[in-house]
Amino acid sequence: MKNLLTSTSVIVLALFLSGCASPSTSMKMAFQNDTDRLTDASKPIFLMTVTIKNSYRTSFQPRLRVVNVEKLDAKDSSDEINFTMDEKAMNETDSFPEGNSYLIRMELPPGSYEIRGLTSMAHSFPIITDYFAPLHSPLVSRGSGVFYLGHVAATVRERQGSEFRAGPSDSIINSLAGGAFGGTFDIEISDKLSTDEKLFRAKFPALGGVEIKKAILPQFDRAKAQQWWETH
Repeated sequence: MKNLLTSTSVIVLALFLSGCASPSTSMKMAFQNDTDRLTDASKPIFLMTVTIKNSYRTSFQPRLRVVNVEKLDAKDSSDEINFTMDEKAMNETDSFPEGNSYLIRMELPPGSYEIRGLTSMAHSFPIITDYFAPLHSPLVSRGSGVFYLGHVAATVRERQGSEFRAGPSDSIINSLAGGAFGGTFDIEISDKLSTDEKLFRAKFPALGGVEIKKAILPQFDRAKAQQWWETH
């Protein structure tokens, strides 16, 4: 787990600070331009809203930077897809209890995937803290169309016992200050299409007149996340 989070932090920093390529596939989200349009030949698009907040160290509110997706049975980093945030996605207040919210739009070729989790950062000078909210959500892409996966609420709280940590522990001072070391994530997945659909349609002209089908992710499996963390 430590190794994955450390390497993910390096990927995010490289993308953010230097623009250098990473071993993983860095992907922009769909609908980058208002002129983008969907056709019968378009790959499936998966929509999701995310709210991420820190109730443990409230002066450090995580900003989502990457949605980490992997092809099922990924063998190496080339099977990892990092969907990076853009200005169209962000509604960042950096305050608690509002947290920071995002409109996620992932275009995926047909195949089987797993949404591994959410990589985020919080900056309170001079400390930068990295976080990773695990999802491990299965996702199958087939046919064409636009699909709504649900709303993910990821909240850092104080860790109890041996619960998985909210972030890497390679930089103890940074992790302690921002609550990544002493915190864990509570994660809830819910169906908020009635409100989220309006947000997406108002922001992205390509969705005009396009049906958005429900494909709500299964509820977060904490035991699975714990086991994965302990073995990585």
